[in-house]
Amino acid sequence: MRFVFDRQTGHKKKLNAYIGFSESLDMEPYVEHKGGSFVYELSAVLIHRGVSAYSGHYIAHVKDPQSGEWYKFNDEDIEKMEGKKLQLGIEEDLAEPSKSQTRKPKCGKGTHCSRNAYMLVYRLQTQEKNHTMVQVPAFLQELVDRDNSKFEEWCVEMAEMRRQSVDKGRAKHEEVKELYQRLPAGAEPYEFVSLEWLQKWLDESTPTKPIDNHACLCSHDKLHPDKISIMKRISEYAADIFYSRYGGGPRLTVKALCKDCVVERCRVLRLKSQLNEDYKTVNNLLKAAMKGNDGFWVGKSSLRSWRQLALEQLDEQDGEAEQSNGKINGSPFNKDESKEEKKEEEEELNFNEDILCPHGGLSISENERKLVSQEAWNKLRQYFPKAPEFPSYKECCSQCKILEREGEENEALHKMIANEQKTSLPNLFQDKNRPCLSNWPEDTDSLYIVSQFFLDEWRKFVRKPTRSTPVSSIGNAALLCPHGGLMFTFPSLTKEDSKLCQPLERREGGWPTAAHNNIALIWPSEWQMIQKLFVVDKVIKITRIAVGDASPPEVQYISEPNLCPDCREGLLCQQQRDLREYTQATIYVHKVVDNKKVMKDSAPELNVSSSETEEDKEEAKPDGEKDPDFNQSNGGTKRQKTSQQSYVAYQKQVIRRSTRHRKVRGEKALLVSANQTLKELKIQIMHAFSVAPFDQNLSIDGKILNDDCATLGTLGVIPESVILLKADEPIADYAAMDDVMQVCMPEEGFKGTGLLGH
Repeated sequence: MRFVFDRQTGHKKKLNAYIGFSESLDMEPYVEHKGGSFVYELSAVLIHRGVSAYSGHYIAHVKDPQSGEWYKFNDEDIEKMEGKKLQLGIEEDLAEPSKSQTRKPKCGKGTHCSRNAYMLVYRLQTQEKNHTMVQVPAFLQELVDRDNSKFEEWCVEMAEMRRQSVDKGRAKHEEVKELYQRLPAGAEPYEFVSLEWLQKWLDESTPTKPIDNHACLCSHDKLHPDKISIMKRISEYAADIFYSRYGGGPRLTVKALCKDCVVERCRVLRLKSQLNEDYKTVNNLLKAAMKGNDGFWVGKSSLRSWRQLALEQLDEQDGEAEQSNGKINGSPFNKDESKEEKKEEEEELNFNEDILCPHGGLSISENERKLVSQEAWNKLRQYFPKAPEFPSYKECCSQCKILEREGEENEALHKMIANEQKTSLPNLFQDKNRPCLSNWPEDTDSLYIVSQFFLDEWRKFVRKPTRSTPVSSIGNAALLCPHGGLMFTFPSLTKEDSKLCQPLERREGGWPTAAHNNIALIWPSEWQMIQKLFVVDKVIKITRIAVGDASPPEVQYISEPNLCPDCREGLLCQQQRDLREYTQATIYVHKVVDNKKVMKDSAPELNVSSSETEEDKEEAKPDGEKDPDFNQSNGGTKRQKTSQQSYVAYQKQVIRRSTRHRKVRGEKALLVSANQTLKELKIQIMHAFSVAPFDQNLSIDGKILNDDCATLGTLGVIPESVILLKADEPIADYAAMDDVMQVCMPEEGFKGTGLLGH
């Protein structure tokens, strides 16, 4: 038996001892009836590869009874063994190594030794072998003949193609051998051929195409002087053979050289050489002192870059000459590209256009221009004949002077208005001594509300009146619903819910949506001054009144205008819908490591969620009071920004804390959308934490997330929420775990056969 039961461990184990077996067995001494032959020959050997009785791999060696050859069966791999003797191969070297390795015993003739043989199969040996001829079915024979015929045709076709290829190669070799000596052109007539085409002609691996010289032509359909380097001068005899065999063109003889392009190129080279001399001359003239006031105004920026502008102008003229016949180096010219280039050139300022005003006259800014002499201007005029000319006596643009004078008057007026408003509302400008609804001031019964956007714009104007537009009106209508009513209750305002206390941008046909700026509270004395300085479209006021005779009396808060119940309910529904419909929002994934329990008390940041609305209750403080600045354990929403110097009484009681989510160790931020599936989120987590999706256990607020096809919106994943990730750890010893799992399982390796004994 290869597998035995170990009483000490209670498990089956594999014996790795060598077992010898012969190729034939004579069973006659062991049978009662002696008549007949009882010699058996080895016909199959089953090998078990593996160190455990509960795992491993089986390989079978089977002998063909007709031919006597051995075959090795390893799953789908079937291999015919060399010779007609059994060869167990390297399967014997894969047993578990031990400290005292047992040496393989010597095997006699006709015997084998194995430490992995699991089962031996012997077949009764017969004197006469069955030589039955198998008749192949007619349809199968026809398929084989048809396949053989196609294969023979393919072989003939391949041989013919090879012969033709060899013949072409020999012909090409003879052609190259013949023409290579005649290619150089001495004093005899010559032509120009593309160097690239000649290289491809010499390359036998690619078929030779017709000659194409269009890429070397200039705008006059002649040989461009700059393309000489990519052309090859060959003899007229070789050119005649090339064009007769391969065709193409155009043929470029000695007369194909373009004289016009050569003359233009020489002119440009002379101008560039002259430009260097003129550049030095102009610099010396600019350094010399001016005699009198006669001269011309030139922009300082143009003086710094006039040499570069002149070079670009020369290059543009050369390029336009090449494009004059609608071709660039032989290729068709794209009109759309030329239009785009012209637009870009128009946007760039030409020489001396930097001192042009918007009305086409001389700019009033004297710091941007310089007076140059007549001689220097004449030099510059040679390169820029179309540049605007402004003599020294030229007056500045009259329209620009009027606008400048009006601008100075407006700046003075803005400064005066800003100074008056700053003096009238000093605390509002400096954000000092601001009221707070959560701790109502005792010395007033009314507070007013304005948009924080108005306040920011007004402060910006007061700080920089010359750079900002004066604020003339207060747009409180943006804070109201389409019916002109409020959508916020006093409790929601005292909670400082950032999503509810924000100014609103009105949607078409519906209630407003939250914007980015908060509301601001105004003292009654400040409101009186605001009504004098600004135009107020809607007054929003909150009044505190005492009700009843109790001591202390019960307090009620009344808003003006009144609350609009329909829009209030619609706003709450819209908030919940917005929490389920988002794109590219941030969520946080926190990986929980082993032996670490996340508690709400020890890590309250992990339980923060913005899913609750403004109606949720605030977290109770130990002393029973409510803390409006720290309301994130239950609500998780951001608080309204308050002044650093708030109301004095309120300042003593409140500890300002940030409601911004603070990342902890083992946590990463991901960008997700509401229509994204849980499976897609798991793939993102896999890239962030290197945890496979099937090893991820995700939960949010104690709820397990296991539906991979569901979207994040339907699963309740909202922006700024925290998802806990618990990763399944891999098992170190898979073989041991396999043994433990299979100890109590019955042997089913030969299920369905009589070898199981049942």
